[in-house]
Amino acid sequence: MLKIFLPDQHVKSIFQITPEKLKEQGIKGIITDLDNTLVEWDRPNATPKLTEWFEMMRKEDIRITIVSNNNRERVQAFSDPLNIPFIFQARKPLVRAFHKAVQNMGLRKEETVVIGDQLLTDVLGGNRGGFHTILVVPVASTDGFWTKFNRMIERRILNWFRKKGMIVWEEKS
Repeated sequence: MLKIFLPDQHVKSIFQITPEKLKEQGIKGIITDLDNTLVEWDRPNATPKLTEWFEMMRKEDIRITIVSNNNRERVQAFSDPLNIPFIFQARKPLVRAFHKAVQNMGLRKEETVVIGDQLLTDVLGGNRGGFHTILVVPVASTDGFWTKFNRMIERRILNWFRKKGMIVWEEKS
């Protein structure tokens, strides 16, 4: 039952994900969350390092779509300067936005990875949709109200996985 929350991979940062590693897995596209995955939830724009990461992916023909539960204003203000397609108010963990993103990129779900910082939205939605999922450590230690609630539940799930020997990484304290 809880295995639906188990990510396929875990990384400390989005920057550990490289085009070479993705291509080795047959990955041609990325569906990524925005807030606390790419930048802090209250940072309006991409950092220079993140902009370089996007450019590196683009040069290697890795397509990217941002899929966020946030509103149009937030997601568009972040995505437009980077010329990255996006889906806002995605209603994750529902899978509809993930499937729409794959269709828009012209890819199959087997060629696409879902990256995010939350088990209850990104990983659950990606797993339910049949995607390869990567959990990243949140870039900020603060969260909005609903995310704080989700994190309490996530800690319990992660502890259960740890006790069962299903995960080996350490949670950021």
